[in-house]
Amino acid sequence: MRVIVVGAGVLGTMHAWQAVERGHRVVHLEREEQARGASVRNFGLVWVGGRADGPELETALRARELWEQIGARVPEVGWRPAGSLTVLRTEAEHAVARAAAARPDAARRGYALLDAAATRSRNPALRGDLLGALHCERDAVLEPRPAQRALQDALRASGRYTFLGGREAREVHGTAVRDDHGETHRGDAAVLCTGAWLGGLVRELAPELPVRRVRLQMMQTAPLGERLPTAVADADSFRYYPAYRGPALDALRAGQPQPPVAARHRTQLLMVQRADGSLTIGDTHEYDTPFGFDVTEDAYAHLAATAADLLGRPLPGVRRRWAGVYAQCTEPDRVVERRRLDGGAVLVTGPGGRGMTCAPAIAEATADEMDW
Repeated sequence: MRVIVVGAGVLGTMHAWQAVERGHRVVHLEREEQARGASVRNFGLVWVGGRADGPELETALRARELWEQIGARVPEVGWRPAGSLTVLRTEAEHAVARAAAARPDAARRGYALLDAAATRSRNPALRGDLLGALHCERDAVLEPRPAQRALQDALRASGRYTFLGGREAREVHGTAVRDDHGETHRGDAAVLCTGAWLGGLVRELAPELPVRRVRLQMMQTAPLGERLPTAVADADSFRYYPAYRGPALDALRAGQPQPPVAARHRTQLLMVQRADGSLTIGDTHEYDTPFGFDVTEDAYAHLAATAADLLGRPLPGVRRRWAGVYAQCTEPDRVVERRRLDGGAVLVTGPGGRGMTCAPAIAEATADEMDW
């Protein structure tokens, strides 16, 4: 079978991976020379702990298994089963963590409630004031910037993979894709993983999609100068991830509102150390379009101050700042929008902030559904 994959972000790359793994030939098209969207602008987190019950959690757990296998075969993706610590600094935050640790599925998620001493033992870089942390053993870390190219190199080694960068898909007829060079790529199957690109050809093929675009801001520091053994979150992440919903979170929202700058930018602190020792820190969430074209300094200042408070030391200097946009399903129980188009091609979009976490399992499900 010959499979045409459009889009070389992590979702498209994982669909190419599944096709090659199943013995098929792949032609992989990317509108840029290399992917430049959310797949290279994220934390590189495989974030299991905060997922919603049901399909989202099951997808994340399966994806973690697949990432572990891929990481063993392609070390350059930077797979590290580091776990995460969500740091607790108030009694209201601690109550949310206690409720999470008491969930019936806490063991599957890898939850453990740690006191202050156990938190610092797990991550000695956390020297700020804290009551403890919610540890999630199942969370893990990848290196998002080099991952896609490393995976492409591994796919090329199969002899059944061709990557064509700088090729924008202009028309889809059945399972054939014409690019903006005028070349038509004919396949037995075609998958479109177009990321946050929802206009143009995508709108022509699927005018009504239950998907919205979300904009975020992030930054990266110079090397920290010491090891940050786990991913780190602040308790504002409880407000963002669905696993923590319940009376304790309602009480937190009512009794401990976010500072105005955090509420305005819908921030949560996530902090991950890169392979070179630098820190990726974020993020914000903007839902109302049209998005601004600039980045906003007060959001960065808030995130930097929060990170420094948790570390109990000044942050290294910031070397990079960026914004990104991803596509997110608006139907709460759906992990991804997977739509079969007229003629047999499939559009896969809208994983939202779950793309890096869930892409391998989403692609596996597509391959199973299409009977590759």
